[in-house]
Amino acid sequence: MCNFYDPAVPRQCREDDAEDVVDKEKLNFCEWFKPGYDQFDATRAKQSADAQDALAGLFGDGEAGAPEQDELLSEADKLFK
Repeated sequence: MCNFYDPAVPRQCREDDAEDVVDKEKLNFCEWFKPGYDQFDATRAKQSADAQDALAGLFGDGEAGAPEQDELLSEADKLFK
C-alpha cells in the first residue's frame, strides 16, 4: 500500500494533487505512489474478513445448511398463493 493511502478520507488518498483512481481493479499509475511497508494493518484485515464471512453466512452463499433453490421457490409459492 501507499504511504498516502487513508480509507478515512473521501478519495482514500491524502495527497491533494493525485488523480482519482476510478476503476481500482484495473492497472493504474500514480506519480505520488510511495510504498508504505507499515501500512498493512492485520487487525483491520481480520475485521474485514470476519465481516465478509458474516455477510456470506447471513445471505447463504451455498454453504451446507443453506436452503436449496427448490425449497425457496416452494416457500414463495405457498406465500403468494
